[in-house]
Amino acid sequence: MSTITRIKPQKNNKRVNVYLDDKFAFGLDLENYMKLGLKVGQEVAESEIEKIVNKAEFQKTLDKLLRFTTLRPRSEKEISDRLKKYKVHESLHKKLFNKLKRLDLIDDKKFAKWWIEQRLQFRFKSRRELEYELRMKGIDREIISQLLNELISQEKEIEMAKKLIEKKKYRWGKLPAMEKKRKISEFLGRKGFGRDVVRKVTS
Repeated sequence: MSTITRIKPQKNNKRVNVYLDDKFAFGLDLENYMKLGLKVGQEVAESEIEKIVNKAEFQKTLDKLLRFTTLRPRSEKEISDRLKKYKVHESLHKKLFNKLKRLDLIDDKKFAKWWIEQRLQFRFKSRRELEYELRMKGIDREIISQLLNELISQEKEIEMAKKLIEKKKYRWGKLPAMEKKRKISEFLGRKGFGRDVVRKVTS
């Protein structure tokens, strides 16, 4: 058994530090602190301490993940990578994922749709580049294929390629016509645009 000898508010006033036998033991969010009714002088068994610490880690990590997921949509892989970065015990992973799913903060299909729309609006990406980016985000190939087919027609890719060229046209403005066409074709090829799209854009 250990004895709670001090309970000190943290600087953010949203958590408290709990000291056992005059030594720092763990931090705890205010909600769980109030629920548990911890008090100075209270004796706590080792098994109870383990449960409290587990609960404290869950809430602390959840708070971080809520901030992380409300900045922009996230993929499951991004959440998984974040849990590794936080060094969260694997026993909590499933519980945290389930909590975020219940809050509708994890959905790979919604994330992929948002990602594609953002990249098309601001970056003028090709299908191939988008597919690569989404695979790096851990999105299933079937979801990627379905959304790319829904959101990007060849006409849309041609439009993206033209916008990209317009943005970069200063590179080739003074070149002879044939060399300019070759440079643009090579540039679009490196950006992942297919031959049909490149041919239609440069013809």
